Parts: sequence; structure tokens; C-alpha cells
Amino acid sequence: MLSLLLILVTAIFFTGIINRTKSIASGRKGPGLFQPIKDTLRLFKKGNVYSNTTTIIFKIAPTIYLSSVIMAMLVVPFGRSKGVISFEGDFVFFAYILALGKFFSIIAAMDTGSSFEGMGASREALFSMFAEPAFFILMGSLSMLTGYTSFHEMFSSFHIGSYFTYAIAILSTFVLIMITMIENSRMPIDDPKTHLELTMVHEVMILDNSGFDLGLIFTAGMLKFAIYGTLIVNLFIGMVPYEYSIPIFFAFQFLIAMIIGLIESFMARFRMNHNAQFIFALTSVSLLIFFGVLLILEKFM
Repeated sequence: MLSLLLILVTAIFFTGIINRTKSIASGRKGPGLFQPIKDTLRLFKKGNVYSNTTTIIFKIAPTIYLSSVIMAMLVVPFGRSKGVISFEGDFVFFAYILALGKFFSIIAAMDTGSSFEGMGASREALFSMFAEPAFFILMGSLSMLTGYTSFHEMFSSFHIGSYFTYAIAILSTFVLIMITMIENSRMPIDDPKTHLELTMVHEVMILDNSGFDLGLIFTAGMLKFAIYGTLIVNLFIGMVPYEYSIPIFFAFQFLIAMIIGLIESFMARFRMNHNAQFIFALTSVSLLIFFGVLLILEKFM
């Protein structure tokens, strides 16, 4: 339950910190820290507009998308505190419940009958498919290192005490940050501020969404940022007492949000045909983690 509360609190300001970091880096005053929350609440007060070409799939997709993110949030632990739901192999459940929400957002975009939204859906499906091996190799490596297959036991048993474990923690952090950028359609994979349909990915998928439904999609995006940030924090606070772990948690989340803001400020967006190469290259980094685990366990033949 503690992890659930911390993720909800983090989601309130995570996107705001990203936007403030981008504003400061570009020399602008920029919006306030809570402007994304205010915009989302304003959307919740508005009605929905549906095209005549859409079906029930388009109408239920935003709800299923948010529900899948909430279900994934329930299995994320915090240090020695279990998630609301915890069981063997829950990291597989985590990945595929998020995939279910992504699937419905993709078919909802195709349900509009728009060639542009279908193009964005195709790209997002491709990017998610290439990011999947990196996540599972990473989680499988941590599972092999600790001997457990649940998030809680995996993170609470992971101790940083040698150069190899330091390297594993740093590389794991890099992989998870990049997966966060991919899953939330941010730079350098996608630009959330672009308005050119030919180069849009996620934003072109939700062009037909409005009002309450669009608010649900934005809420899911904020929660996903906080969820992946919590996974990163769990790598470092497995055995830290609660009186220290909670301040460390918020400090890490603040740092991760700043890193994402700086990446978006100083990195150019990749050309579309380079995105798949970059995402698939994350699998190579995950394989480095896997080989590092083999060295630690002395399982090289």
C-alpha cells in the first residue's frame, strides 16, 4: 500500500518537473509545477466528442488503458514493502498488463479510420515490440542473480556491494530510463510537442480523443512515469530503513524527472528509421547485464 501512495504522490509533480527543467534549460519561465494536473482536471470537466466512424472499441479504450496502468502499479513494491499484489513471476504480469492497455490504445487509433492514426499505431506497436526483449532480459538477469521472480523479493534481495553490482545497477537504470522514454513516447524517440502528423507517433494516435477520455490518457501517462521511476529507485533502497528510504525515493524521482527533462532539452529527435535501431540496441545493454550476472554467479563455462 505504501508504494501505491508514493506513486500517486509522485505522479502529481513528475511531469511538472520535466516541463520546468525543459523551461529552465531553454531560458524560459515556463508553466508551473502543477500545470499538467490542472490541465488534466480541466479535461475531466469536459464532454467527449466521438466520430461517426468509431465503435465501442474507441470509447472503452481510454478506460482500459488507465485501468491497465493502475493494475501494473499494484504489483510495484517499495523497498521492503510489498506492492498491493505480489506473487511469483509478477514482473511478467506487469509487462503484459501494460501491453494490454497499449493494445487497446492501438486498436482504438485504428478504429477511427484515419490513415494518420493508423500510421502512429503501427509505429508505437513496433517500438513496444523492440523494447520488450530489453525489459525481459533485464528482469530475467535480476531474477537469476537473486533467485526470485517477484518484484518485491527480487529488489529486496539485490544488494550493491561490488563493482559488478554497481555496474549492473547503473546499466539497469539506463535501460529502465530509456524504456520509460519509449513507453511514454518522449524524446529522442518521439516528440510530444510536435504537430506534424507525418512525424508524430503517440500524439497522432490520440488526435480523436477529447474531454474526459483525453484526461484518462494523460493520467495514465503521468502514472507510468512514476511507476518506472519507482522500479529504478527499488534497485538502490532494498535494505534501507523507511525513515531514510522515503526521502531517498522522492530525491531519486526528482532526479529522474530532471534527467528526462535534460534529455528532451539537449537531444535531437532521431530520424524515424533510426528509432527501431536505437530501441533494439537496448537489448544489447540488457545482455551486458546478463553476462555480468553470469560472472558474479561464476556460471561461465
